[in-house]
Amino acid sequence: MSHETGAAQPGRPAEKKDRKDRKDEEGWFERGVALRAGFYIFATHLFAGFIWLLFYLGGHAHK
Repeated sequence: MSHETGAAQPGRPAEKKDRKDRKDEEGWFERGVALRAGFYIFATHLFAGFIWLLFYLGGHAHK
């Protein structure tokens, strides 16, 4: 069978492509994790600042 496709043949180019695809997927995954962690850190600090503001305003309220 001399008309086999390149994807069906186990050769070096297909292996390189598979490694590159996996590396790209890992890169996207790492970027997603970093973005999510950054958002969670930012949101947590924002929430903590809001709570601090409530305590500050409550402590200075005229009773």
